[in-house]
Amino acid sequence: MAQSVFVVAPEGQTGKSAVAYGLLVLLSRQVGRVGVFRPVTASLSEPDPVVELLLSHPAVEQEASTAFAVTYDDVHADLDAAMSRIVDGYGRLLADYDALVVIGSDYTDISTGTEWSVNSAIAANLGAPVVLVVSGRDRTPEEVAATVGHARGDLQHAHVSPVAVFANRVAAEFVGPTRELLATTGLVCGVLPEVPLLTAPTVAQIQQAIGATLLRGNPEWLQRESLGFVVAAMSLPNVLVRMREAYTIIAPGDRTDVLPALLLAHQSGTFPALAAIILNGGYRPPDPVVQLIDGVDSDLPILLTDGGTFDTATRLAAVRGRLTADSRVKLQTALRTFDEAVDGQALLDAIDVGESDVVTPLMFQYRLIERARTDRKRVVLPESDDDRILQAADSLLRLRVADLVLLGEEAAVRSRASSLGLDISGASIVSPNDPELVATFAAEYARLRTHKGMTVERAAEIVCDVSYFGTMMVHLGMADGMVSGAAHTTAHTIKPSFEIIKTVPGTKIVSSVFLMCLADEVLVYGDCAVNPDPTSEQLADIAISSATTAAAFGIDPRVAMLSYSTGTSGSGADVEKVRLATDLVHEQRPDLLVEGPIQYDAAVDASVARTKLPDSQVAGRATVLIFPDLNTGNNTYKAVQRSAGAIAIGPVLQGLNKPVNDLSRGALVADIVNTVAITAIQAQTTGETA
Repeated sequence: MAQSVFVVAPEGQTGKSAVAYGLLVLLSRQVGRVGVFRPVTASLSEPDPVVELLLSHPAVEQEASTAFAVTYDDVHADLDAAMSRIVDGYGRLLADYDALVVIGSDYTDISTGTEWSVNSAIAANLGAPVVLVVSGRDRTPEEVAATVGHARGDLQHAHVSPVAVFANRVAAEFVGPTRELLATTGLVCGVLPEVPLLTAPTVAQIQQAIGATLLRGNPEWLQRESLGFVVAAMSLPNVLVRMREAYTIIAPGDRTDVLPALLLAHQSGTFPALAAIILNGGYRPPDPVVQLIDGVDSDLPILLTDGGTFDTATRLAAVRGRLTADSRVKLQTALRTFDEAVDGQALLDAIDVGESDVVTPLMFQYRLIERARTDRKRVVLPESDDDRILQAADSLLRLRVADLVLLGEEAAVRSRASSLGLDISGASIVSPNDPELVATFAAEYARLRTHKGMTVERAAEIVCDVSYFGTMMVHLGMADGMVSGAAHTTAHTIKPSFEIIKTVPGTKIVSSVFLMCLADEVLVYGDCAVNPDPTSEQLADIAISSATTAAAFGIDPRVAMLSYSTGTSGSGADVEKVRLATDLVHEQRPDLLVEGPIQYDAAVDASVARTKLPDSQVAGRATVLIFPDLNTGNNTYKAVQRSAGAIAIGPVLQGLNKPVNDLSRGALVADIVNTVAITAIQAQTTGETA
């Protein structure tokens, strides 16, 4: 039976959509298929912003037309008939999804004062657990508690008992006291602080509000948020000191000194990055100024409007943004805020959602992020000159996945991030040419490599290489792990770790796995990236390391030692290598479930396993698949990735004393985020899983 939750508010402007989105993501981490239902909407033919937001989540596969039941007009015309259609629509969706997020109305219907009672009646008829959302904006903790009390009383009058309550947009100083008061209700409670970004308008909304044209800049930047504005009606030095991150500057179009200076400040990395510049009064910059700024490579939008300063500022003050499907920054911020505001497991328990046996790629990736956040580690990223690394850093910092160290020259790195519109202010930036650190690292590297004839002078040259520099930071405890490889070869990334960090005691070989996220489960493939032709002893070592890695990421290890033969059906040197490796695993780790030699189909397909190895505890249920050589492993993981549409996360290096992980040079930003999360998780249990 599918489970559902009804998110409802007794008033407008509560930020209910952010809570609904957070709940949807929380559910998607637990169950396979999540659906969305909006009982009452303004129009069945026009887009509903809240539903569009929820349907945009990758875990939701649903046609928008199925998410609605009736309109406000239907409710006014015949409430009983409308209620019947709502219940019917709800029942149909319950049959199609593992969990359903139901969203109450938005109080946009100005023709009736009974909207709250209609929402209460819907909650009673659906019988879904209710999550109550109230606004905390401009309210004291006592006023929030009183609002909750009144709303709860109304719901109970309609025979509805909420299981959780959220106070949203609470002033920072009131978050703690509000949480204390709501805790006395006996409900699961969440208190979300006021986050200006979540209500900030985009530059496109600003442009529309003032009727401006885009004079120059990247049109894609129009979708970025503007957190406020400054009127440049003063001398240039006073304008510069009033710049704030992601603010819009309103400047008279005939102030020819301001425009070049603002562009330079935005690009510099030493001043906050702007959202946009508005030139008012209808004045276009004179040709010499245009010629000057054309020489500056900047995506920053420069808008031109005919309005005066007062009119422009007044209109901007009235523009309000909302959480939308195309706002990556807002969505990441909203999710982080939601996760930090409530005990997710307690909320799932309250709405009685059990964990599914199915593990989708999204579920697994969200669990990685959540696990990394529980004990944040410090990860060094040596390749700060790659825009993908900076984009990933922006996301990682916003989601608070890890504390980051970027290698590079600080002014250049921050300038590039500013020009890309990224916020990496939370990252530490360390120069790989820092004289003090180079001297420290050179002395240590020379000590480690004395047996190879290494001198301090030669070591000083070597450790300035970003891979060596980052690895030395990990070795000396200045970072907990390293992720590199977006712009360097695998050998360049991992060779320093072999020399410096070395292997965990008892582990003979460094190897790798890919976490293969299939449609409904996650498998571990090893080794698909490092060892070309491992011996039986090395293969056993890879299997044991891979099982340990699997367990570290919540995967119950059942190990299949793969071959072209199953059981005793075949012979030959390759089969014997796998058979011996299997015996060695049994000897070294008798607690592990391991089967081999075994063919891939017998390892993962229960029907084949019943024929070939009916008594095996692994056959048909394997979660860790160990390939006999790199040729087989690398080709298989790529075949599954491309043909089955699997998400391959890795390679994840294992066997090192401290975690260092390699990226593909074709890595996407999402791949980098996942790999940093994995590295952080490995660092949480260094010595056990690294």
